[in-house]
Amino acid sequence: MKAIDMTSGSPTKKMLLFSFPILLGNLFQQIYSLSDTLVVGRFLGKEALAAVGSSSAIVVLINSIIIGLCMGASVLFAEYFASKNNDKFAKAISTSSIFIAGLSLVVSLLMIIFINPLLVLFQIPEEAFSLARDYLYIVLSGLVFLSLYNLSAAILRAKGDSKTPLIFFIISTTINVAFDFIFVLFTPLGVMGPALSTLVAQIASGLPLFIYMLHKMKYLNIKPIFDQPVFKKVLSYSVLTSLQQSIMNFGILLIQGLVNSFGVIAIAAFAIGVRIDAFAYMPAQDFANGFAIYVSQNRGAKQYERIRKGFKRAIVVSSIFCGVITLLMMVFAPSFIRLFAPEDIEVITLGSDYLRIEGLFYVLIGYLFLFYALNRGLGKFKTSIILTITSLGTRVLFSYGAVALGFGINAIWWSIPLGWALADILGIYLYRHVKKDNFKQIRDKANVDQPLTPFIEVTEAI
Repeated sequence: MKAIDMTSGSPTKKMLLFSFPILLGNLFQQIYSLSDTLVVGRFLGKEALAAVGSSSAIVVLINSIIIGLCMGASVLFAEYFASKNNDKFAKAISTSSIFIAGLSLVVSLLMIIFINPLLVLFQIPEEAFSLARDYLYIVLSGLVFLSLYNLSAAILRAKGDSKTPLIFFIISTTINVAFDFIFVLFTPLGVMGPALSTLVAQIASGLPLFIYMLHKMKYLNIKPIFDQPVFKKVLSYSVLTSLQQSIMNFGILLIQGLVNSFGVIAIAAFAIGVRIDAFAYMPAQDFANGFAIYVSQNRGAKQYERIRKGFKRAIVVSSIFCGVITLLMMVFAPSFIRLFAPEDIEVITLGSDYLRIEGLFYVLIGYLFLFYALNRGLGKFKTSIILTITSLGTRVLFSYGAVALGFGINAIWWSIPLGWALADILGIYLYRHVKKDNFKQIRDKANVDQPLTPFIEVTEAI
C-alpha cells in the first residue's frame, strides 16, 4: 500500500487521508464489539448481557495496556522512518515485538489465574458471576494475538500505511460477527460463544498481519535481537502511553464497579450505552490518532511550524465531527438502545439518559483526544498522563461522592463530561500560558534520538 508523507502538502488533507482508513478500521472494531453485545442482549438475556458488559470493562483495561504500548512505540517508529534511520527502525521493531508479545503472554496468564478475585473486587452480581468468568477465561487467552495485530498496525501506520491494517481487520470483524451468530444461535455455548468468536477473530487478524508486516519490512533486514539502548527508548515511549491508557480505563473500570452496585438493569444499560458512546465519538478519536502520526513525522523532519498549523486545522475538523454526532445522539438515543434491548423499557430509559448526557458534550472529548495526540506525537507522554488523571480523577471522585450523597445514577453520567471539561481547561492552559521565545531553542536543539525538552516549552510555540 502507498505510504502517506505528512511532512508536505495540505495538513488537513493529509491528516484526513491518513485517518480515514483508521476510522474505517475502528468502525469495524466497534461492529466487532457491538456484535457481541447485540447478540447477547437479544438472544441470551439481560443476565448474560450484564456478565459480558461488566467483564468487558476488565478486558478493555487489559487491552488498553497492550494498545498503549503499541501506540507509544509507534511514535518512535514514525520518528525513525521520517529521519530515514533504518538501522534503529529495524532494532525498534524487533525489540518492541519481543517485549510487547512477551508481556502480553505474562499478563494473560496472571489474569486467568486471578480472575475470581478480580470479579469479586469489581462487584460482579452473583447472577452474572459464573457467566462473566466463562467469558473472560476465553477472551483473555487471545491477548498475544491482539498484541501482534496492534504492533504490526503501529509499524505500518508509522510509515504512512493505514490501509493494510484496515483490510486485515475487516476480515477479522467479518469472522467475529459471523461466528457470534453461529455460536449463539446454533450451539448451547451461551456467553462462551461470543468469547470464542472473539478469540478466533484475534487469531485471524494478529498472525497474518504480523507475517505481512515482516515481509514488507524485509528491506530493513530485521533480525530477532533485543537491543538494550533501543529498548530503553521504546520503554520510555511505550510505558508512559500504556500508563495513560491504563489509567484511563482503570477509571472507567472504577465507574463500572459503581454502576454494578445499582443492579443488573443499570449494568445492561451502561454496557449498551458505553458501546454506542465509543462508536459515536470514534471519528474524533481516530482523527486524533492520525494527527499524532502527523505530529511525529513532522517532529522527525523538524517541521515545527507545520505542527502548529496542523493543530489549528485539527481543532476545526474535530469540532465538525463532534457537532454532527451530537445532533444524531440527541434525536436517536432511544432508537439506538432499542437495537440491543428492544422490549426492556427500564434499560431503554436509563440508557437513553446516559447517551443524551454524554452526547451533548462530545466536542469536549474531541478536544481532549487532540491534546493527547499532540503530546504523544511530541514525545511528551507525562503531560498526557496528567490530563488523563485530571479527567478520570474528576469522574471517579465526583461520581462516588455524588452517589454517596444520594444523587442517584445520573450523577455518574454527569461526572464523565465534567472530567472532560476540566482536562480540556488544563490542556488549554498548558497550550497558551507559555513563552514563545523558548520554541526556537527547542527547535534548534531537538534531535529525533532524544525526547524533546518538557512539553510546556514545546507548546509555547504551537
